[in-house]
Amino acid sequence: MASSSSYNSPCAACKFLRRKCMPGCIFAPYFPPEEPQKFANVHKIFGASNVTKLLNELLPHQREDAVNSLAYEAEARVRDPVYGCVGAISFLQRQVQRLQKELDAANADLIRFACNDIPTTLPGATSIHHHQPVHRQRPTAAGTHDQFNRGFYQTPGVPLLSYNFPWNDNPSGDMNEGGGGEGNM
Repeated sequence: MASSSSYNSPCAACKFLRRKCMPGCIFAPYFPPEEPQKFANVHKIFGASNVTKLLNELLPHQREDAVNSLAYEAEARVRDPVYGCVGAISFLQRQVQRLQKELDAANADLIRFACNDIPTTLPGATSIHHHQPVHRQRPTAAGTHDQFNRGFYQTPGVPLLSYNFPWNDNPSGDMNEGGGGEGNM
C-alpha cells in the first residue's frame, strides 16, 4: 500500500490541470510536484492530451527519455519561439567549427615550428634532403603582394600549410623586424 503522502501531493501535471492525481497517473513519475514549471512548459508547447497519447504509445522504459526530450524542447521553445533547440544546436555547431579552425591553425603552427627545428645535416654527414627556400606571396589589402615565411624550408613531398603569423604583417617582410622571428630575443 502506498503512503498517504503520495495522495496528498498531486503531480505537477495534475496540479496544473486542476484534477485529482489518481494512482497510476501517467504523468506522476515524470512530473514531480516540486517541478511545476517543467509541466507548464511542456503543456504550453505540446498540450496535455498529446503528451498523454505519446506516453501511452511508448514502452515504459522509453517514457523517461521522451519526457526529458519534450521538456528540453519545450524550455527551448519558451526561450526562443522561432528556433527552439535547433537554434541552440546551430549555435553550438558554429562554435565547434570556429574552435576546429583555431585548432587546425594551432596544429599548423606546431608543424611549422617542429619542421623548422629539424636539423638539415647530421654531425659528420652531408645534407639529408635538398631543401629549397619557400617564398610564398599573399595578397594584401592594397592588392599588392609581399613576401612572407622567409627562412622556412620545405621538404620535398611535404605540403606547406598556409597560415599568416601576426609578425608577417610588417611591410618590409623582414622576419627580424617588428615583434617576431629569431632575431628579436
